[in-house]
Amino acid sequence: MAKEINRLNDLETPLITEEQNIVHKSDEYDSYKSSDENGSIFMVLLSTFVAVCGAFEFGTCVGYSAPTQAAIREDLGLSLAEFAMFGSILTIGAMFGAVTSGRIADTIGRKGAMRLSAVFCIAGWLAVYFSKSDVSLDLGRFATGYGIGIFSYVVPIFIAEIAPKNLRGGLTTLNQLLIVIGQSTAFLIGTVISWRELALAGLLPCIVLFVGLCFIPESPRWLAKVGDQKEFHAALRKLRGKDADITEEAEEIQEYIETLQSLPKTTIWDLFQKQYINSVI
Repeated sequence: MAKEINRLNDLETPLITEEQNIVHKSDEYDSYKSSDENGSIFMVLLSTFVAVCGAFEFGTCVGYSAPTQAAIREDLGLSLAEFAMFGSILTIGAMFGAVTSGRIADTIGRKGAMRLSAVFCIAGWLAVYFSKSDVSLDLGRFATGYGIGIFSYVVPIFIAEIAPKNLRGGLTTLNQLLIVIGQSTAFLIGTVISWRELALAGLLPCIVLFVGLCFIPESPRWLAKVGDQKEFHAALRKLRGKDADITEEAEEIQEYIETLQSLPKTTIWDLFQKQYINSVI
């Protein structure tokens, strides 16, 4: 009987020790994981903040015409029809910007597309600020429209490509939120400052965007798409933390890119095929 009890004790001892070790390692892993996530989330949030400056710029461009109508018409002697052209030509520029945004973002990268968009917006705002006639006013408005057309595509794409899965939905909604905030801000500020000063205020989001792009990584998915493996892993590690295991996510991105590249190539002329023409019209 004593031998059986000793054998039972011997069997129990390693099980208890192993269980304690397992709990200890699990706690240690959770602590390590939490520390790593805290270290990497800052870069994701910073990158998102920089990108949504483009969304805020989108909103300020859209909201600019409402509080400035009376002052611009009086200062430049515009008719109602001429000011209506100034207000609506923004959407025409945005249409061209949106149509070309995909090719631009795929060619020069997400950060490059945002820089180009900011250049158009800056040029447009300066043209509006120095305007003496409706022609320069419309050209400036068209340029800002083209810029926000690119922003409308590249900002949500960039955020979705850099965000981890558990934050992707929440962070991408910031794009629409900042557009609305930009509209409201432009309207409120436009009631207390002149239309030329409001045009200068529209430069601020672009300046913040330009400076911020120097401190954030490029989209890892775009880097993988163009075959820059070294920068791809460096950008992904910068976003996820220097000690994070990015192997699985890197493999998923590579598989996605390979699947994407295996799909048949399409052009804009495919929209005008017989089976699509009714929907296009």
